[in-house]
Amino acid sequence: MEVFEYKNIIIGGGLAGISCAIELLDNNKQVLIIERDIENNFGGLAKKSFGGILFSGTPQQKRAGINDSAVLLYDDWMRFGAFTENDGLGAKWAKFYSEHSISLIYDWLINKKVEFLPVVNWPERGMHIKGNSVPRWHITWGTGYDLSNKVVNYLLNHPNKEKLEIKFQHKVESVIIENKKAVGVEVFDEVSKKNLLINSENIIIASGGITGGNLELVKKHWPNHSTPPETLLNGSHKYADGTLHLDLDKKGIPSTHLNKQWHYAAGIPAPNPEKGKISDGLSLVPPRSAIWVDATGKRFDPPLIAYTDTSFFVENILKTKHQYSWSIMNWKIAIKELAVSGSEYMSAFRNKDKFKMIKEVLLGNKTLINRLIDESDHFVVADNIEELVKKMNQQCHNDLVDLEILKKNLQNYDTEIDRGKSYFNDEQLRRLIHFRLYRGDKIRTSKFQKILDPKAGPLIAVKQYILSRKSLGGIPTNLNSQVINKDGEVITGLYAVGESAGFGGGGIHGSRSLEGTFLGSCILTGRMAAANISAIKL
Repeated sequence: MEVFEYKNIIIGGGLAGISCAIELLDNNKQVLIIERDIENNFGGLAKKSFGGILFSGTPQQKRAGINDSAVLLYDDWMRFGAFTENDGLGAKWAKFYSEHSISLIYDWLINKKVEFLPVVNWPERGMHIKGNSVPRWHITWGTGYDLSNKVVNYLLNHPNKEKLEIKFQHKVESVIIENKKAVGVEVFDEVSKKNLLINSENIIIASGGITGGNLELVKKHWPNHSTPPETLLNGSHKYADGTLHLDLDKKGIPSTHLNKQWHYAAGIPAPNPEKGKISDGLSLVPPRSAIWVDATGKRFDPPLIAYTDTSFFVENILKTKHQYSWSIMNWKIAIKELAVSGSEYMSAFRNKDKFKMIKEVLLGNKTLINRLIDESDHFVVADNIEELVKKMNQQCHNDLVDLEILKKNLQNYDTEIDRGKSYFNDEQLRRLIHFRLYRGDKIRTSKFQKILDPKAGPLIAVKQYILSRKSLGGIPTNLNSQVINKDGEVITGLYAVGESAGFGGGGIHGSRSLEGTFLGSCILTGRMAAANISAIKL
């Protein structure tokens, strides 16, 4: 076995690991990044994300007249996350994020030339539990693809780049701990097929959570509110397989809150799955104006409405017998409201094409919908409700969708729209009124569009599965990102950042996320680990 000596090892080349590496280089430290993926994928899952980040107190909010504060954000966070007395470390991280989202995350990204759109978005408003009180979700101009590239380029062209080394296609299989001190890692070179021992003064785990490469582990730790679905799509990183979580657990450092997970309710099998990735899925952002029904065509009660409470959707879909759902809409709704939670399909945002983006907002994103219809058999299109139901049942190879049930649901909804806004008593329509009061949502929300309107056709039904995304739990850490064992003791020289640490403290989010806190927490926890190693205060 070959043996190497380093000062600082970062396990994982995603946003958390890269943020930590930049901070270490800023402080003239030597850095080795050990990344299991190939060089072309350097940057991790952030590279494929939509790039939305939650901030409080930005120039964008102030220009829009949005009155936000760290206190308001923290209050929202504690309430929506349903924190308990066992979530102490996570709550401390949530408070720290709330108080420093501008100084330690936003300003840091602006310094790396990352840009944000002027209109702030407002997801996770909440269903029965109030979520974000005000809009806070800032979309990166260029999506997560540009954000990741900007940060990666900054790293690779750092003034101290001679102190940086990156080993690609190397898997860290174990962390060596002696007398409550991390001293090295056991590594397998997946190209040469050699085992390596790399000793180091500091080891930073940035290898992701458990929701990607081992779906059986995800199901083993499934949230208590439901049973895991038979069909579960992977929307996470293929190497986020929990290898180091399991390794540390054997050494008296158990992860916490692994049964708190953040999954999406509107996943479809990826039209072009990446080779070697497990059960690849594509995460849709379903239209607010779509009618969400179960496998039989029965509308959910209360209705499921996008941008309100993702965890509530997942929980209610999994309570149904068949554990999947359909979104029913028409062409007019789809081109205006439907989106994809990722950079690959949102080409106008990713490529920074302002003219195309404005055109799509005003006239609809016909290119996206046509592409999804062409590439995915989970998009069913028909000219009338009878034909639609027939094709839905053909897609599922069964007769589960009941024509009369679905038809009645859609007719009742359309009839209420015909009565006029003054008489809306449908929960979805009442919420649509509220959505359209905010200009950032109004421009992307149809004006009370009937589903069976022949002028708005054809009809579109999208079959959707639960899609795994993020681990809300992870390795427990203090506010310096130092790993803590089962007895509450710090393991000297060992740090965990990003999703590995449940985005901070083994669970910064509690039971559900306000959205946009994932990328932000990766930067925050990575920087805090490097600051502690460098003995500086950020």
